[in-house]
Amino acid sequence: MDIAERAQALAQKIRQHKAGIETEEATKNAFVMPFISMVLGYDVFNPAEVIPEFTADVGTKKGEKIDYAIVHDGQVQILIEAKRVGDPLRLEHASQLFRYFAATNARIAVLTNGEVYQVFTDLDAPNRMDAKPFLVLDFADMDETLLPELAKLTKETFDLDSVLSAAGELKYIGQLKRILAAQFKQPEDEWVRFLTTRVYDGPITQKVRDQFAPLVEKAARQFLNEQVNDRLKNALGQSDAILTVPANPAPAVELDTAAEIGGDVVTSDEELEGFRVVRAIVCSEVPSARVVARDTKTYFGVLFDDNNRKPIARLWFNRSKKYLGLFDDNKNETRIPIDTVEDIYAHAAHLRTTVTRYLGAATVPDPVA
Repeated sequence: MDIAERAQALAQKIRQHKAGIETEEATKNAFVMPFISMVLGYDVFNPAEVIPEFTADVGTKKGEKIDYAIVHDGQVQILIEAKRVGDPLRLEHASQLFRYFAATNARIAVLTNGEVYQVFTDLDAPNRMDAKPFLVLDFADMDETLLPELAKLTKETFDLDSVLSAAGELKYIGQLKRILAAQFKQPEDEWVRFLTTRVYDGPITQKVRDQFAPLVEKAARQFLNEQVNDRLKNALGQSDAILTVPANPAPAVELDTAAEIGGDVVTSDEELEGFRVVRAIVCSEVPSARVVARDTKTYFGVLFDDNNRKPIARLWFNRSKKYLGLFDDNKNETRIPIDTVEDIYAHAAHLRTTVTRYLGAATVPDPVA
């Protein structure tokens, strides 16, 4: 598996088991060690690669320990300090990292609660860990654009110089993206005022700000939806064929080329989250690139190899009651009522079986007409 697939597999594991993890030690065993081994590729049981409870006397502090030190080419390169999953990551939690960073050759420090990984270096002053991370990975909401940078810290492609040269740009881009995300979710007064002055010529009174605040939030939400829809339509090309559910299920899925993709189609955040869940489940069987989204006015489809005749699942979320559409050997659909997106995980075995069936069929040549 490539790093994206390994990261998605860990994200799925975190979602499945997070609620049952109550201690820091359990967090390390369940999530941090798999991150080191599964995602970064180091052998957690080889002390020449991973040193647990790493000790280095620092000034008057004797016997302090860092949870993990990762060794590459015989040198400690990465320090990791772990907290309990769900705990917020604050700067005071990194006090030992600050001290150890100056006392070792490590140029990379990681503060994590098993789900969020904050990655630091020494951009502001040599051999002194920065107060702000240059990379933040959240396995609950994975930003896949950051995975190529994370790949540079893996055992097989470790490239510290490349990481450090990109760290400055990543640090500020990451902060700007998080600020923009916060403004899109709940715009601050300054953000509302800035945008309002671009479209409203009168004085910006409190009444005007109160009037425009919900408009700014609504416009931001619609803008994001439109961007997602544009990307989906570009990925689909010119084809407008979509899957339909027959009133009386037939042995095979029918095509309805009269229906349109685009137009009034609006892809919701919940549909995208459901798609990511389905993709994370089946990526244990196939590369994630072969799992493709196809949105329509009535449902959100998940296809194998972008093939209408190979449906993996349908998400019927455009209604008060949500349903997950699953397919049998004859491609007949059964709609399963679900309450939350997380309920999709209860049907992981069926989804994997569906994908495996398509893989098997792909090895059989089509009969000659």
